[in-house]
Amino acid sequence: MIPAVGFDLDMTLIDSRPGIAAAYRALTARTGVFVDADLAVSRLGPPLRHELREWFPAEDVEEAVTTYRGLYPDHAIEPSVPTAGAVEALAAVRSAGLRVVVVTSKLDRLARLHLDHLGLPYDRLAGDLFAEGKASALVEHGVRWYVGDHVADMVAARTAGVPGIGVTTGPCPADDLRAAGATYVLSDLTAFPALLDEIAVGSGPSAG
Repeated sequence: MIPAVGFDLDMTLIDSRPGIAAAYRALTARTGVFVDADLAVSRLGPPLRHELREWFPAEDVEEAVTTYRGLYPDHAIEPSVPTAGAVEALAAVRSAGLRVVVVTSKLDRLARLHLDHLGLPYDRLAGDLFAEGKASALVEHGVRWYVGDHVADMVAARTAGVPGIGVTTGPCPADDLRAAGATYVLSDLTAFPALLDEIAVGSGPSAG
């Protein structure tokens, strides 16, 4: 199997905050239950249910999840944009002869809408996974390095036994990413191609 670089989606490859905020506002309009969209998008990373439990009674959370996901394609896809350096980072992976694997807590079908809308290339996509739950997909798809913005992504990399590359484009600062086990921390993906040149010699993981 050709080695791969794994990437998280939200706030790693794409800035989905404008679209997700729009989807939360649509959810408020549909249900009458206030969701502070700006607060919610400031802490992206954990699964949707985790956030909705902050706003909905426990007995209404599953219905809210279904409603939100129904609203998502019409509200969240168009406003979302690639993060700084994401396009170049994916191109660098392909130029190095490696595969791109996206592993995200977002459902596959919704993640695919984002990737396809933005024309971001990928070879495999695994969704609805978080923290340690991502590790099995990283191993299955031959991921050698995993790039993410959340401490849970570094937990996923550590659990899979691969170096985690943290980016501070999401809610977690550099110190938290390092404390969670990040081998490298970047301010954003613009520095990733140079790092890949350094670590991908022989397509094997390297400690830094």
